[in-house]
This record gives sequence, C-alpha cells and structure tokens, in this order.
Amino acid sequence: MVTRAVAGREWLLALAPRDPRDPRATLDHAAVTAASRGDAVARVGPAAVCWAVGIGEEMAERIVAEIPALGSGTAPFEKLRSGTEASVLRALLVLAQPDAGLSPIPPESLDGVQEFVRRGVSLDGVLRGIRLGHAHMTRSFLRDCEDLVAPDRVAAEMASVTDELFVYIDGFAGAMTREYLTEYDRWTTSAAATRAQTVRAILAGEEVDPVAAGRVLDYDLARRHLGLTMWTGSAAADVGLQRAAADLLRARGARSALVVPVGAGQLWAWGSLPPGPFPTTGPVPPGLRVAFGSAGAGVDGFRRTHAEAQRVERLRRVASSGADVDGATDYDDVAVAALLAGDVGAARDFVRRELGELAGAGEQAADLRTTLLHYLVAERSLITVAGELHIARGTVAYRVKRAEQLLGRSAGERRLELHTALVLARELGDAVL
Repeated sequence: MVTRAVAGREWLLALAPRDPRDPRATLDHAAVTAASRGDAVARVGPAAVCWAVGIGEEMAERIVAEIPALGSGTAPFEKLRSGTEASVLRALLVLAQPDAGLSPIPPESLDGVQEFVRRGVSLDGVLRGIRLGHAHMTRSFLRDCEDLVAPDRVAAEMASVTDELFVYIDGFAGAMTREYLTEYDRWTTSAAATRAQTVRAILAGEEVDPVAAGRVLDYDLARRHLGLTMWTGSAAADVGLQRAAADLLRARGARSALVVPVGAGQLWAWGSLPPGPFPTTGPVPPGLRVAFGSAGAGVDGFRRTHAEAQRVERLRRVASSGADVDGATDYDDVAVAALLAGDVGAARDFVRRELGELAGAGEQAADLRTTLLHYLVAERSLITVAGELHIARGTVAYRVKRAEQLLGRSAGERRLELHTALVLARELGDAVL
C-alpha cells in the first residue's frame, strides 16, 4: 500500500501538526492500535497521522469539558481518546481515498460503547458527544483546507469537505447507536447489570426492600458499612481492581465485600464491618488511588459512606498540586475540604478573598501558609509549631508575622474563615490559589 489521495485531495497528505514540538501529536502518542496506526501511515503518511492524533486528543478534551461522564479520569479519558482519534483517522482516510471501501466507524470507537453502557451514560449523552466531536473535527479540517488549498479552489473544496464529513458522521452516529442498543440489551439482561442497577437504586434513594436487595447483591445491607471508590491512572483490568478493593476492605476489618465496577479503571466498593473500632491503614498497591468514606450503618449508612468517598475522590481529582497520587485518603482527614470542593469556583473565590496576597505561588508562600495553619491548630503556640515543623521558634514567629502582613490582619481575626481557607489551599493547591 502506498501513500496516495484521490485527485484534488492531495492537500490532505500535507497535513501536519501546527506545532511540530507538541508531544501530543506524535506517532508514539497515538491511542489507536498499532495495526490501525500502521495502516493509516501507509495510506496518508506519518505527518498526516500525527495531525490526526493531535486533533483526536483535542476532541476528547472538548467532549469531556462539556460531558464529564464520557471520560472523567485518566483511564476513561484514554478510552475516549482512542475512539476520537480513530474517528479522525477514519474521516481522513475516507476523504483521501473515498473508493477504498472503508467502514465509517473504526473498531476503537466501538470499544468505548460497552463502557458507556456499564457506566450508565445515556444514548443521548453519547450522541451529544459525537456532535461535539464532529464540530471540532470539521473546524480542524476546514482550517487546514483554507491554508493548503489554492485560493481559486478553496471555497469549493471546503463546501465539498463539509458535505462529505456530514455524510461520514451520519453513518458514524448510526453505527454507534446500533452498537449502543445491542450492548444495552446484553447488559440489562446480565447478573452484573442487576447488581449494578440495584446499587444505583439504593444510592438514588429509591424505596428498596433491604432483604431482597441484599439477596441480589449477596451482601447484608443491615450491617455497618465502609465505602470506598478506587481509580487508577492506567486502564488496569477490572478483575485486578476488584481483588485490590476486597483486600483493602479486609485489611480494615471487613468480613465481606461488595464490589461494583463502574468503568475502565474505576470501581465502587463496600465492606461489612463488625461493631467497634477498626484499622484505618492498609497497603495500597502501586498505581491505585483510593477514597474512603466513614463507617455508617444500614441502608442510610451505605449511601452516606459512598457519598463521602465520592467527595474525597472529587477533591483528589480536582487538586492540581500533585494531590491525586497513588494511595488512600480518608474522609475524616479531609472532610471540610471535601465538602467545600464541590464548587471549585466558589472555593477559589473564597480562598483568594480570605488569604489575599498569602494565596500567592511559590515555595515561600506555601511555607508561610503551612506554618500559619499549624499555628492556628496549635492554639498559637510557637513552641508546638517549631517542634512539629522542625524549625526554630524564631522562624515560626517570623513566618507568622510575615503571613499576617500579607493577610493585612491578625491571625486571630476571622479565624474560622482563615483556617478553612488554609485547609483548602493545602488540599487543592493551584486549583484555588
């Protein structure tokens, strides 16, 4: 197979990333299979394929910004990116070689349908994502068409490309709809779906018979529960995650566990705890991020511990200062920040208003905030803070004084608000500073 394009479409072979140094627009960064990538390179050349790789990632980012459910989290985003990248490549090949008999929908795009169904993403949501992606892809083709095609032909070529991409995306949407409905029928008749639907009904506050639901789930809803959410930075196998979740819950004293996969590299889980205190530590396998709720009894406790775990997960995902790293976080350790992080914009405004210049970037400002937070917690004891931070008492006094200068007020004024803002700054970092 040789690099070629139908007469008049040679400009497609000249497509290339606008920034050749962009690491996201390279063959090594491609999300499609090696076979798909190799076939595309043979048909239109490596530069055009790199262009498609970059546009595919932009599409995925645009879609997730509007519809987070389609790709929130690293593994789900990579699954979505594989589909968007594949669709750009297929559109490129269809435009360049319309007589090649290529299907309008590549296999990588179909792969994401199963996950969408299992995560409860509606067909309307999937189709809206397709429309958003199509709009971005069309703009990208037309932008480069205008740059690469001779002025006397560009208007006619842009009109032709627009029409052909509309036909392409119409076929794409139709194939995705058929695949979604087929997978939905398959999933809703499976035992796993019944368990997942039962859990979602409980979490949604629907009236359920705890005994009957417990039989479906093989889990006693009347006992005390510890909920967790788990996610990973890579598309790890669900079975590996399920084993890890069960092991973590057992390490915290759980006698039985309920694990519900909710997408690639993501799951929810609950452990049934005996009365009394339980361990709050346990080894977390490398590559895994875990958010724990606090223990709660009965159906209400089942819901509450899960809601708390989700707040912690959101806190860690939102944080832009390296907080979303491997390991476990307990709700009791970050409860205030987790509650306030539900509206990041409001939290950002609050932190900046309360801290003023103390919300600045850099290591020096971070040291001042850390020292001031310890100072407030220690009831303004310089000796206690010096021991906790392993610095001289005079250094503590200097930092507190400097922090108050940046605040424009004493640390004793609006103490609750100041304490809260410092906690948010510590947990969310650059997202609120």
